[in-house]
Order: sequence, then structure tokens, then C-alpha cells
Amino acid sequence: MANIKPFKAYRPAKGLEDKIAALPYDVYNRAEAKAVVEKNPLSFLGIDRAETQFGDEVSTYDDKVYDKANEMIRAWIEKGRFVQDEKECYYLYQEEWKGRKQTGIVGCASIDDYENKIIKKHENTLAAKEQDRINHIDRTNMQTGPIFLSFCTNDDIDAFMNKKLASEPVYDFTSDDEVTHRVWVIDDDSDIAFVRECFEKMNAIYIADGHHRCASAVKVGLKRRAEGKSNGNSESDFFMSVLFPDNQLEIMDYNRVLKDKADKSDDELMALIGKYCTIEKKDSQYKPQAKGEVGMYMEGTWYKLTFKPEYTSNDAVDGLDVAILQKYILDGIWGIKDPKTDSRIDFVGGIRGLDELEKRCASDCKVAFAMYPTSIRELFAVADEGRLMPPKSTWFEPKLRSGIFLHEI
Repeated sequence: MANIKPFKAYRPAKGLEDKIAALPYDVYNRAEAKAVVEKNPLSFLGIDRAETQFGDEVSTYDDKVYDKANEMIRAWIEKGRFVQDEKECYYLYQEEWKGRKQTGIVGCASIDDYENKIIKKHENTLAAKEQDRINHIDRTNMQTGPIFLSFCTNDDIDAFMNKKLASEPVYDFTSDDEVTHRVWVIDDDSDIAFVRECFEKMNAIYIADGHHRCASAVKVGLKRRAEGKSNGNSESDFFMSVLFPDNQLEIMDYNRVLKDKADKSDDELMALIGKYCTIEKKDSQYKPQAKGEVGMYMEGTWYKLTFKPEYTSNDAVDGLDVAILQKYILDGIWGIKDPKTDSRIDFVGGIRGLDELEKRCASDCKVAFAMYPTSIRELFAVADEGRLMPPKSTWFEPKLRSGIFLHEI
């Protein structure tokens, strides 16, 4: 059973939520982050990426950067920019973008559930990327960006959320990227007990996005246990999350661009690709319409590729479109064995559209592949088997904001 507990969130003072809420820390490079904070000093990005408070001579990972983040959080609380709820609550967090809404429950998930694989992952993490957030969480005593979790749709939770959504939200604002954010507080004792009981009936919850932040929060919790600073049920034994029913979510495509033609002519490439796919020339951009289809752009022309049946699979991992493309095309033809480290490949999130693929092929790339999105059910199937997806298999949009909820540990 899943242990998802309510918590006393620090939240922006009313009227500041639209200024404080920020995109996740890892969607920006240092220069971009600095520009955002210079434009809006109240952006929480200034705390999530506290190197923005220093000159470029100070390393992003310098101890003084994490100390500065802690100093800023405490100062903002002192100034009343953040206010803590008096009792442990759950929250509803809704994002609306391009006519689609996704609504999840904000609570704190157990690090034991992560360790015991009740909370399931589908990708590995890198120690170097973890360490930055470990330092940030440990030094500030705060989890500042919620982990994006999902679960199989539950009629009871759906009905509860729909009832709550009929009331007035405490926050309702639209960010610069045209995403509307709404928040409701769940503070009624019977509602809190109901939500907790619903989660206790679940035997599986899935990490949709935020694997590195999740692993970092877990490691901080385990470290504090080892140091005797936790009783096993302390705030550090839980990590802040937004949990979405799977029917609320939509995964976008995650596309590939290649920087060369594998030292082959166009005709040679087409012949090799034709071994694995049927090829249909298109007069305009082609966005895949079904699983097993790939759009290919080369030398100003779009093609529809359809994997031949003998190269598909019912295996949870091997049957993913990104895995088939990787095995037979990227590795089989280009010799790209590790897409995480090979400099000849790059990845373009579906949010950028097919125009971005054409733009890349007009600048630094030669061939682009537009993928059909991985489904949430495919993600669940991989995680249920305790296996991992190929790199860059999923792109979730819209992104959860940091700074709307803080969890003190």
C-alpha cells in the first residue's frame, strides 16, 4: 500500500504566486536562468538556481551557492513572501494548457515506498546530477520542486477531485508560457482521511518525470536516518509530489536529429532503412499518427516510415518505437550504440514542433526522426517489469512549477 501523507506546505503569500512560481531548475542553462531572475527578482528560480546571485566566477556547485539558497528562503519567509499552512493538508494542483487540463493531488510520498518499489521508476539517474539537488535540499532543509507521479485512474479520487474543483481555488493565474495554474487546499479532516485511504489501497505509483529530484530527496532522507536525525516517520522520510491519475496526462513526442549521414549516400541510406521500414514520400511535414510510424526529414523532404512487422515486438521495452528505431536504424545503420554519450545525435522535445526539426537540418544536422509519443500505459508496463526505457523516451508538458509548494524537512 502507498503511504502518501499530507503536509504543512509553505506557499506564496496571496498576490505573489504568479511572480514566484517558476519552471523547474533544470530547463535552463546558467545564462538563461540569470536572465529570468534579472527580469523578475521574485522568481523562485533565483533560489532553485542561487548561482544567479553571483558572478560567473562562482561555480554553480560552490558551497556558498547552497548557503545563499537557504539564506534567501529564510529571508523570504521572514518577509512574509511565503506562509506556512497551520495544519497538514493535501492540495489540488491543476494546469490548463491549450485547452487541456491535468489535475493532481499534492502530498508527500514515502522514501520507503521508493526503496521497496511501490513507487516505480523507468529511467536511471546520474550521480553527478543528483548531487546538486542533494546539496540544495540538505542545505535549505526544503524540497522546492514536486516530483511528477502518476497512478492508475481511480473512480473515487476522480469523483473527489471533481467535487473539489467546483469550489473557488486559492490561486488562479496564467504564466508567461500561457499555462494556467490553479490550487485548492484540502484541509477538511474527513477529506484528508479519505484521500489518504485511497492511496493506501494502491500497490503501485509511477514516476512520470523528475527521477533525479526524486532520487536526491530519497538520498537526503536515508542520509538523515543514518545520522540519527530521523525516526523513520520524519518529514525527511517523505518527498513532495504531485500525483496525477493516468487519464489526466499526455506524453509528447521526443524526437531525434542526427548530425551526419553515416558516410552514406541518400540512396544507400534509403535502401538500408527500407530493409526495416516501408517508406512513403510526403509532400509536406509528416507527424506520425499511430504507434509504429516515424516521420523522417532529409534533404528538404519528409517521409513516412512504418516499421515492418518482423521488426516489432510485444516486449515492454523492445516494443517501444524509440527502442526499435534505436536498434535497427540509429545503431544498425549509424552505429550509435549509446545515444546518451554519442555526439552525433541530439534530442528535440515535441513542444518545439516539426519546424524545429527542419530548422536543425538546415543548420547543424542532416536527418531528423519525428516519433509517435510513448503512451502512459507503455511507461507503466516498463516500470512494472522493473526495467528501463531508452533515453529520452518521454516528454511531459506542461511542466510543474517550483515555488508554489515548499516542503520543510
